[in-house]
Amino acid sequence: MIKKYYCLSFLIFSFSLLTIRFGLAQSKMLSKGDVAPVFTAQASLAGSEFNFSLQKSLAKGPVVVYFYPSAYTGGCDAEAHAFAELKDKFTAAGATIIGVSGDDIQRLNAFSADPNYCAGKFAVASDAEGKIAATYGLVINPPKLGMKDVRGMEINHGFIPRTTYVIGKDGKIIAIFSSATDHISSTDHVEKSLAIVKGL
Repeated sequence: MIKKYYCLSFLIFSFSLLTIRFGLAQSKMLSKGDVAPVFTAQASLAGSEFNFSLQKSLAKGPVVVYFYPSAYTGGCDAEAHAFAELKDKFTAAGATIIGVSGDDIQRLNAFSADPNYCAGKFAVASDAEGKIAATYGLVINPPKLGMKDVRGMEINHGFIPRTTYVIGKDGKIIAIFSSATDHISSTDHVEKSLAIVKGL
């Protein structure tokens, strides 16, 4: 009987951990006008690691926080390349770009410096445990067994849905773009974000 209760308690505890791990901490996605949750994260810029702070970045101007499924995959590669190509225009508008994914920092060190993608132009942050995504109401899809990236390396992390938040200097969300609900391409996220920050 004791063993039965022990097993039941273990199952409940395990489910609780999974609930937290896969982003159910926030009951719903954030909306335009909501205050964006501030966060700090281990990030990489041109292959160099540093601690990114959303709060410190907002003190300088608007921030584009874009969540993406994984480095070195088709749509994410195109999105990173587009942000890198237009980085000077975001800078001219006073905006900071930060990409966030479930990739570990080692993968991001390579991705952030890769001349074909981030090209050292903007930072990408690691949300390996999905805690940041959860505060934004994003539910992480679990890893897919045997899935590999464009380099042939196995991807062993969960996938955050492609979602972009344009956040004003006051910390409030100005716009949200989701590939799942808005049915837009990865590069559309870049163009739409730029149009908004240029109009601020």
